[in-house]
Amino acid sequence: MSSPMHVRKAIHFVSMKAKLKSFLGLRLLLASSLAAFLLIFTLKSLSSTTSTTSPSPAMTSPTDCGKLPAAVAEAMVHYATANATPQQTAEEIAVTLRVLRRRSPCNLLVFGLGLDSAMWAALNHGGRTVFLEEDASWIQSVTSLHPSLESHHVTYTTKLTDADELISLRHDPSCTGAGAGAGGDCRLKLSGLPEVVGEVEWDLIMVDAPTGWTPESPGRMGAIYTAGMAARGRSPGSGETDVFVHDVDRPVEDRFSREFLCEGYLVEQVGRLRHFVIPSHREKEGMPFCP
Repeated sequence: MSSPMHVRKAIHFVSMKAKLKSFLGLRLLLASSLAAFLLIFTLKSLSSTTSTTSPSPAMTSPTDCGKLPAAVAEAMVHYATANATPQQTAEEIAVTLRVLRRRSPCNLLVFGLGLDSAMWAALNHGGRTVFLEEDASWIQSVTSLHPSLESHHVTYTTKLTDADELISLRHDPSCTGAGAGAGGDCRLKLSGLPEVVGEVEWDLIMVDAPTGWTPESPGRMGAIYTAGMAARGRSPGSGETDVFVHDVDRPVEDRFSREFLCEGYLVEQVGRLRHFVIPSHREKEGMPFCP
């Protein structure tokens, strides 16, 4: 007969073997779940794109069916192999992702071209995503890696040191009164923007630029104001605009988003990201600038 010591060792060995088998099974289950999620997400994206674009039979072939869009594939490879950290945290990105999953394909305007730009364009596959960037050399650098991105160079005339003076324009009729933004002379209104900004009705607007960490930086005063006015100027019946402002831990982003996007339109804040939902002010005459 085996000694008690041998019996205990045998029981321990069997127990460890069972635990290892359970652990490996759990890892396999998690890996399978992740693969299934990615497959379902891709198929849903392809199905959504097919139903919204409705290409003619001449534009498709059996070999095209189910093919992952090039821009999406490039973004997946880029983020899987890059060591760079995106500007926003995973929790902050999830806020905009939740809205994009509901509204895409849509029109998305982003102030700033950065390490996360390919991601936003991929998540809005089938829609139009436009980036506005202050640094022309940075545009060349990013688009050399992601040539499918639509980006435009813009010039800002303000400085961060102007913020205290510009915040007082919240009560200036030329900036927030009836008819403001249509063609007035508000100092916060950005001039020289590409025509696409005024031609398209934007469903989502992300303000994550221009730079605003030194006194000589342009600051985001004009970008925040312009985002709010674009939302208020949407055609009647075209819906609301989701506006996101990043870096609200800084004084300018904090104060200007509260004053010009309005606390009454604020629906969520996660980390340094604020989410506002702004209705068209052309739906009903006499709507106040802030609710």
